[in-house]
Amino acid sequence: MKAATGELNLTVITMIAIAAIIGFFWLLWPSIKNNMNNQWSNISTYEDK
Repeated sequence: MKAATGELNLTVITMIAIAAIIGFFWLLWPSIKNNMNNQWSNISTYEDK
């Protein structure tokens, strides 16, 4: 029974960690996307002088 409890605890910790990673990217993705688009615009409009 102890082994089953240990596996359940590990599963719960894994699920919480995955949820935390997904939540982190879900909150930050709009900012990351805007920064990438801005940098891409700057690169595509760059002119050699």
